[in-house]
Amino acid sequence: MDDALVRAGRALRFALLCALALLFLIPFYLLLRNGLSSERDITSPEWTFFPAHLRWSNVTELFDDPSVTFARALLNSAVIAVTTTLGTLLLGSLAGYGLARIPYRHANKVFYAILATLMVPAAVTFVPSFVLVSSLGWISTYRGLIVPTLFSAFACFIFRQYFLGFPRDLEDAAHVDGLGHWRTYWRIVVPNATPVFAAVGTIVFIGAWNSFLWPLVIGQDQSAWTVQVALSSFTTAQTVRLHELFIAAAVSVLPLLLVFLCFQRWITAGVERAGID
Repeated sequence: MDDALVRAGRALRFALLCALALLFLIPFYLLLRNGLSSERDITSPEWTFFPAHLRWSNVTELFDDPSVTFARALLNSAVIAVTTTLGTLLLGSLAGYGLARIPYRHANKVFYAILATLMVPAAVTFVPSFVLVSSLGWISTYRGLIVPTLFSAFACFIFRQYFLGFPRDLEDAAHVDGLGHWRTYWRIVVPNATPVFAAVGTIVFIGAWNSFLWPLVIGQDQSAWTVQVALSSFTTAQTVRLHELFIAAAVSVLPLLLVFLCFQRWITAGVERAGID
């Protein structure tokens, strides 16, 4: 009887997971189905699982569209996301390691001040940040799109929590060998902190890739558009190009899927090892 209940429970969990997986895949199915359809198929009242003729030419049309340089937008998003991720990992890990390991009587006060910035709505700092970037002449430049977003209080918090639990014996051995805080961080701490770096890096990359409001305001020239800004241009007050919008969204999701699939096991491991409930 107990074995039957166990098997029934496993079957129920499996069925539930399959149902949830199907629900999770519905948006991706819609992106692919509508992206390879004509405008008529998308707006038709008679729904079909897939159109009779898949229009792979929509992909070519997307990249050949002179009104939206989508290839350039992909390049801009890639440069911004990668640079922001690397910069955030460097600054966040250095700040977290310093707050966790370097003796300083005001370290906790500094840490709490950093945490307090997480409670400030982004809208409050948006205008001052724009004025500063504009005064520096960084409108429609990579500097204006990247520099203001490099430091993350969230990343600093994650790294500090992780480094508080990092084995001190390894650091003590490095100090005995004559290594200072910088070389201990670079040679001992970083190579042994792969999970938290991968977890924070994945989260930051996804956030930078999906960022819309700041690139919309700073990237005023079309050459500085990111993927999210380019996607918004397919829907205007005059026209709505649904097939291009859907295929562009499908293409823009691919880098995120690749990053997530490559680092998904590190996300949970890194957050757990950082001591976050």
